[in-house]
Amino acid sequence: MTSAFRELHVPVAGGSLTVQRRSGRGPTLLLLHYWGGSRRTWDPMLAHLDPQTPVASYDHRGWGRSNTLTGPFDLEQLAADATAVITALQTDVILVGHSMGGKVAQLVAAGSPSALTGLILIAPAPPDPPTTVTREFQHELAHAYDSRETVAAALDHVLTATALPTSVRSAVIEDSLSAAAAARTEWPLRGIAENITQAAERISAATTVIAGGRDLVEPVEVLRRHLLPFIPHAHLRVLDAVGHLIPLEAPMALAQQLTRNENRGNP
Repeated sequence: MTSAFRELHVPVAGGSLTVQRRSGRGPTLLLLHYWGGSRRTWDPMLAHLDPQTPVASYDHRGWGRSNTLTGPFDLEQLAADATAVITALQTDVILVGHSMGGKVAQLVAAGSPSALTGLILIAPAPPDPPTTVTREFQHELAHAYDSRETVAAALDHVLTATALPTSVRSAVIEDSLSAAAAARTEWPLRGIAENITQAAERISAATTVIAGGRDLVEPVEVLRRHLLPFIPHAHLRVLDAVGHLIPLEAPMALAQQLTRNENRGNP
């Protein structure tokens, strides 16, 4: 029997986060979404996940239902929010972070929360920013979600390698436009360029990195050079013919990856 999702309100600086939680067997998969997404980014994948798998997700501060939470919106604050959620869940947790959420997850894991039993990074932003992250690139990126047209262009030419279903595409555009202005620009202007290699080197949790073979944002080679050397227990899996938005482009394949036995802390 599938457990129903219920809301958990977690106090954080400036207010609270609304966490959607489902109980089940084993550690809870705590899902952290990408820059431009929301907790519903995970819905297509959840449709393919074992219904007995416990999961929890929420909107980062400044995004979705959390867009009225005040800043700061930097990586340190997002990591503090995620740590507060882990504490509130009162159960073992496997932290799953996508893109920006993957960089947040690295900071959380570096703090070695006692409940953390594993780390799964999906097309993660690396701890060592590559040389392609220039100031010019950052300022261009800061305008990627200015309008429906710019979001659509990013989806078609950068973020995806396969077409998204119409309903999913509409939700992505809506989510990308929903952020508080300061939250929308914090990542491209600062977070993406922040070097967190010293933190990454402190990660002790078993770590799986899932990359898209056609990802233009975080290519496999970038992850090999700028992430894997800094996380002591990380190993890489590549999903062929998939772009950056793995939870939306390949939800079934991702669900299968998340339920593999080795992802439960035994790579």
